[in-house]
Amino acid sequence: MRKIHALLLCALLILSACTPVFDNKQKVVKETKDESSNQTAIIPSYSAPENDYKMILSKDSPTTSAARGLTTNQMGNRLDIAEFEDGLRRHSKEYFDPDKYYFQPGQYLDYDTLIEWLSRESEDNPEGLNPKLNEDKAKEKDFRKNPKYISNIVEQDYLVKKDDNVVNVKGVTIGISMRSVYNFSVDGKEYTEKHSKSELLSKGKAYANEILKRLREREELQDVPIMFAIYQEETAQAKVPGSFLAKSYVKGSDMTAGNWKAIKEENVLFPSDQAEKDHFEDAQLFSEFRAEVSDYFPNFVGMIANGFYVDNELKKVKINIPIQFNSQSEVVGFTQYVHSLVMEMFEDHYDIEVNIYSMDHQESVIVKKAGEEDAYVHVYQ
Repeated sequence: MRKIHALLLCALLILSACTPVFDNKQKVVKETKDESSNQTAIIPSYSAPENDYKMILSKDSPTTSAARGLTTNQMGNRLDIAEFEDGLRRHSKEYFDPDKYYFQPGQYLDYDTLIEWLSRESEDNPEGLNPKLNEDKAKEKDFRKNPKYISNIVEQDYLVKKDDNVVNVKGVTIGISMRSVYNFSVDGKEYTEKHSKSELLSKGKAYANEILKRLREREELQDVPIMFAIYQEETAQAKVPGSFLAKSYVKGSDMTAGNWKAIKEENVLFPSDQAEKDHFEDAQLFSEFRAEVSDYFPNFVGMIANGFYVDNELKKVKINIPIQFNSQSEVVGFTQYVHSLVMEMFEDHYDIEVNIYSMDHQESVIVKKAGEEDAYVHVYQ
C-alpha cells in the first residue's frame, strides 16, 4: 500500500512539474504624485502587432482613456478616427522608443475638459479654443469669419518602468485634429467653409502652445516631455483618411512648442484623379490588377484601394474587394487567384493588404509585408 502511495506521489510531482505556467504578464505599480493613489497595473509580455508599444493595463480602467468616447463624437469619418490615433503612436516612436516606453490611453485630459476646450470661447466657457461667436444670431459672413478649426484632441501617455517595478509617465503625445472643411447652417441652409493647409498649420501651432501652457499648469506634467502632432481631417464622405501635417517635440519644462517638423504623408484613393495625376505608375498598376480580377470573376462589382505615401514613396496599399459569392469553394478559389496576382504583380518594397468581402462581411484576407517572400492568407469560415 505504501508503495502505491509513493508511486502516486511521484506521478503527481511529475505531472505538476510538466504543467505549463502561463505567466504572460508582469505586475507593476503606477506611481503618482500622491502615493496613496498609486495603482496596481499589469504589462503584457507581448505586443501586438510586433514593434508596437506594450500597453499598461490598469485594474481600475484597463484600456480606457479619461476622455473615452470623445473621438467618435468629434470626428465624422471612421477612417480618420483610426488613422489619427494609430498615426499618433507611429510618430511617437521617434521620441518614445517602444523598447523602453509603455503605452496608456490619456489619463489627464478627461471628457468634460476636452469638450470645454473644443467648444467656442464664450463668457460661460473661457477655456474654449474655437473662436467666439453667438451662433444663434450669426449670419453667413460671421460663420465664415469665425469658423471652427479644431475638432478633436487626443492624449496618449508613455511610461517608463524603474528597477522596483514602478512605472510613471515620462512622455505625453497630444494630437490636434483640424477640420479641412467647416460645415454650418444659417436659416435652414447648409454652407461649407474650406480651410487651406497653411491655415490649418498656423492655427494648429497656436493651439499647441495654448494647450502646452494649460498642461504645464498641472503639477504632474510640469517636467514631462510632450510631443504635439497636427492632423488634417478629410470630409465625412471621404473614402481615405486625412494626414498629419507637422509635429513638435517639447522637452520637459519647456513652455513653447517650436522646431516644427513637416510631415510629408498622404493617403491616396485608387482609382481617382489625384492618383492618376500624382502617382501615375501606381495608378496604372492598380488598374491592371483591377482588370485581372474582373476577367476572372463575372460578379465583380468594383474595388478601391488606399495607398499610404511617406515622402512621396508608397509604404502600404490596402485593397478592398467586394464580391458576391455563391459558395465557400468560390471564396477559396478566388482568394487563391488574388494571392497569385499579389505575388506576381506588386513590388516587395511596400506592405500589401487585401480584404475580400461579401454581403458586408469579410470572407478572406491576404497580407504581404515588405521584403517578405510570401504572404499570409486566411479564409474565414
